[in-house]
Amino acid sequence: MHIRVVSHRLVKASDPSLNKPRVDAVSNLDLDPNSIQGSVTCVYPKPAKGGDFNGVVAAFEAHFPTLLNHFYPLTGRIVFDPSSPMIPELHCHNQGAELIVADAGVPLCSLDWGSSEESLKRIQLPYAEEIPLSVQLISFTCGGFAVVWSGNNLMGDGNMGMNLVKMWSELVRSGGTSFTGQAPNHDRSLFRPRDPPSYRASIEGLFTSSSEGGMVNALTAEQSFIERLYYIEASDIARLRHMASTASRAQAVSAYLWKVFAAVVGSSKLLAESDKRCRMLWWVDGRRVLAPELRSKLGNYAGNVVAYAVREADVETILEKPLPELAMMVRETIASIDGEHIQGLVDWIEVHKPHKFIETPIVGLGSPTLGQTMWSSFPTDTDFGFGHASLALPVDSRGRLCAGVLCIGQRPGDSGSWVLSAYIWPRLAAALEADKERIFKPLTPEYLGFTPATAKYDLLPDPRPRL
Repeated sequence: MHIRVVSHRLVKASDPSLNKPRVDAVSNLDLDPNSIQGSVTCVYPKPAKGGDFNGVVAAFEAHFPTLLNHFYPLTGRIVFDPSSPMIPELHCHNQGAELIVADAGVPLCSLDWGSSEESLKRIQLPYAEEIPLSVQLISFTCGGFAVVWSGNNLMGDGNMGMNLVKMWSELVRSGGTSFTGQAPNHDRSLFRPRDPPSYRASIEGLFTSSSEGGMVNALTAEQSFIERLYYIEASDIARLRHMASTASRAQAVSAYLWKVFAAVVGSSKLLAESDKRCRMLWWVDGRRVLAPELRSKLGNYAGNVVAYAVREADVETILEKPLPELAMMVRETIASIDGEHIQGLVDWIEVHKPHKFIETPIVGLGSPTLGQTMWSSFPTDTDFGFGHASLALPVDSRGRLCAGVLCIGQRPGDSGSWVLSAYIWPRLAAALEADKERIFKPLTPEYLGFTPATAKYDLLPDPRPRL
């Protein structure tokens, strides 16, 4: 597949007051994920109620400047301070977000939707590292299309990314005038370090230097993992929740995963029985655990408020425990993330910056680790007049990552089913797909509603100069 760029331009916020130059600092919590490019990729089937790709482009032409009024930092540029080249700043005078229109030249059903490498990662275009937001509109010959909201992790976490998509959908449906809920909050001063900084002893070991010598080499990571896309039907989630007693849906699926993961680790012939241990890791949205007075200011906070919790246990214990007890272990571990933990992270980063760090368990040393992030807890409104997307998932590359990672997202327009991406060991993928419970099913074009139709439409010519 070769993506042909039709047009490439910068779009500025329509509010002229945003043209005044300003320099914003990132918060310590923004420095946690470092400067990493990523995206929220929304893939749409051919609209069932009419409309075509020209209408999609027209919607962005008409309403994108208004959306940027509410997300003005995304029109700036990421600049690294020469006096401290590891710490970035945001220089903003409405330089403009990037808008790319492109044509994939193939139908959506021709891609392998069981693999993120052969689908989601193939429908995004490169963009400059200093650009906070590059929106890419990509057409397919079947009449479907993709909207790739690409940006930098310094600007915000998954909650912020999905709120951006949600507010876009609301603005277009309302005619570009308003959206429900709170306006985005860009106040980074909400997460100031204490003087002097103070944090729990448990935080000290959470992060490891991500220097060149502290990470496994690229070939080891690349050859150890595969990328998959799965779906979980609502009935299967409900069945696991029933089996796990009082657990939430996320806790029930985590408990099930932990058992399958432990069985894979336990079958290793390279480990002595006493060494057969594994870890589960959960990324947690800190907005939910902060003090009420701060939580009220963070309803639509456009930044990073993510922490992680981890739990290690021996394989035998995990396999012997019934699902309700495992779900309780999941709940207790996630509950260890509280407001003091979040503030402690702010203070810890203050002491250790400008160095770059990575979560210690995902470096790949010690017990095997499987991480889980619940994008299904974020708002999922992808309908900006052309129906809901078939899937909306993050796509990023953290380089030499040596832990398994599952990102579980809600299927747009369906509050019961989940679609998820997996970066896991081949043996774990085989175990999930062969399990008699059939919880994790490989994603297919049919499930996503992608048809083999080949009707192609003509793109409107773009009279404006390209960059």
